[in-house]
Amino acid sequence: MSSALLIVAHGTRRAEGVAMLQELRGEVARRLPWTEVRLAFVDVLGPTPEEALRELPGRVVIVPAFLASGYHVRTDLPRQVRRSAHQNAVIAPALGPDPVLAEVLAERLRAAGWDGSGQVVLAVAGTNDSSAQAENRTTLRQLEEELAATVRLGTIAQGAPRVDTVVEECAGPVFVAQYLLADGFFSRKLAELAAGARGIAAPLGTHPLVVDLLVRRYRAV
Repeated sequence: MSSALLIVAHGTRRAEGVAMLQELRGEVARRLPWTEVRLAFVDVLGPTPEEALRELPGRVVIVPAFLASGYHVRTDLPRQVRRSAHQNAVIAPALGPDPVLAEVLAERLRAAGWDGSGQVVLAVAGTNDSSAQAENRTTLRQLEEELAATVRLGTIAQGAPRVDTVVEECAGPVFVAQYLLADGFFSRKLAELAAGARGIAAPLGTHPLVVDLLVRRYRAV
């Protein structure tokens, strides 16, 4: 048997978001038929990574299903690994930033009605972590390259400028690229903040390129 794969996500109380994360785990498991693939959450839901690791013998590769390496990836997750006392677990890099995610963002934008005209805003959850902020700016540049257009950055929760402020400042129709993995609290909040936008793209979800990226993170480790 190959190393087990533990996908770690944030967690959400929304049934749609939980179902999407379970579907993501299922799609990854289909790509890795000889690998045990499990799902854990750092907040809201269980099992926690610490609990999941105590049930997984042998080597475990942990892939953080996060779009930037903020607090949960750089501090919380390693702490839970230490508390589990697991002797053979390794943490892979987070999903983002990666050019593949910019491809998915662009596809989601076009599905939301963006045809090359109008303003584009990249909506991120927001963070006070400087490393994660830098990674979000990297994603912004990657999306600009993918679209061959200027993109503005807006935050949903922490940090500035907020999405609602950016949308109000934009002239003409505005389309929002949702840099979130699943439908949860931040996605619902974004719908309120970007109510004045012409279109809001869907979360990244279980797009095949997202599944490929997660498998690639596992195999690289």
